[in-house]
Amino acid sequence: MELTRLIVKGGVISPGELREVVNMAMDQGLDSISFGSRQDIIFPKGFKALEKEKMGKHHFVFPDQKSGNNIVSSYVSTDIFRNTNWLTGNKFLYILEQFKDQPKLKVNINDPKQQLVPLFTGHLNFIASEHEDYWYLYIRLPKWQRMEVYPVLIYSWDIATFYYEIERIVTTEESCGIDLIFSLVTEALDTNNRTIDKPLNVPFYPFPYYEGMNRMGIDQYWLGLYWRNNLYDLEFLREMCDLCFDCKIGKICITPWKSFIVKGIPKNRKLEWEKFLGKKGINVRHSLLELNWHLPVAMEWALNLKTFLVRTLDQFDISTYGLNFGISEYNRDGHYFTSIVIEKNELPKDLESIKIRDTYNVLFAKNFDPNTREYIVHSQDIDKLELPTILIELSRKYFEELGNLVPETVENNQKKEKPILDIYQCQECLSLYNPEYGDESQNIPNGILFTDLAETYCCSLCDAPKSNFKILETVTA
Repeated sequence: MELTRLIVKGGVISPGELREVVNMAMDQGLDSISFGSRQDIIFPKGFKALEKEKMGKHHFVFPDQKSGNNIVSSYVSTDIFRNTNWLTGNKFLYILEQFKDQPKLKVNINDPKQQLVPLFTGHLNFIASEHEDYWYLYIRLPKWQRMEVYPVLIYSWDIATFYYEIERIVTTEESCGIDLIFSLVTEALDTNNRTIDKPLNVPFYPFPYYEGMNRMGIDQYWLGLYWRNNLYDLEFLREMCDLCFDCKIGKICITPWKSFIVKGIPKNRKLEWEKFLGKKGINVRHSLLELNWHLPVAMEWALNLKTFLVRTLDQFDISTYGLNFGISEYNRDGHYFTSIVIEKNELPKDLESIKIRDTYNVLFAKNFDPNTREYIVHSQDIDKLELPTILIELSRKYFEELGNLVPETVENNQKKEKPILDIYQCQECLSLYNPEYGDESQNIPNGILFTDLAETYCCSLCDAPKSNFKILETVTA
């Protein structure tokens, strides 16, 4: 089903821009909008094409137009989840600003240390390296069978220039591989590249909890909002934008999980936000089992299947902390980005008129890490009623293997060594953070190093900031 989309570059929109969009939708008699998996805004079927002057700077893609592609970015994760030290929110905004024309290819610009935004679902995937302002580039163009790594690291301020040159090459060359692209780009551009001195290492962390009111530094909070049906009430959004203005909040961030995050709520306004949500009847404490699903937009069968599975797993009191799930129509050329995928099989054309129960396949990512991009088929042609048992079996397998796997580089050639674990102590109340145990009170599993905790981490006992912790001792795991 073709729906109208609004391109939201990098998933970042100002309260003023969102309010304009909300007003446009309300003017057409609509009462809700949805969010897409590429951090875009999706309008219901009744949304009509607008005159150019009414659209302003907003980039709409209507059903009869060739699909534009949004730039996906992990700007949404900065300051609230673990991140590469040099990669700030402002740096993301500067890079996104360089993209003046709407990309024809899918672009991802991401931090490899966060888990909220998928790394490899674009045609061009820029992934931050350990070297300040340098990025790996992983390319998989539409007709390519596999992903290729670009031979050099790319400088932050060259990312948009690189993209547009590769887009130009792809549209003019009949067929091109990574070697030809590298040769033509090198010939055409004078850029500040850097040699790749080691392969990209993507650490595996459990999927984060991204909903509710959460502490952000010393005197701010961030709010994650998720609605089960992905139909966000326009009147609510309009009032929320006004509250953002009043609190001097400059950005609203869309996630790939049909939700959005508001960062920088002042500590002295937290109660006001909680009252606002309460008056509107907004539930902000869904279980992680409810939150960690990726569904196609506006497909009722997928939402119904998810509801059935969540309710059934909830009855069995099953933990899915760190896992995420996807529901999809059968698509072997698709690029999934969840730990476990449920595919609905296509009915043979000659049987479409007969009422036959749908069957499903269940796949899981290697090591349950979707960033490996390797999926293993667990079960095929399964009836809907068998799915809960299979998901329970896979979740148990995940927890049995959790912590036993040494993270590998993307190229799978990193030496496997015993990790050195530093135990940190809070200087205020002398509480310890031991990575062997994590911090259960803040949903941090065992195996997470103190240095990999978000900068917003604070002491569970006295709320002292992360900077107040000092190394107490070092042990070998």
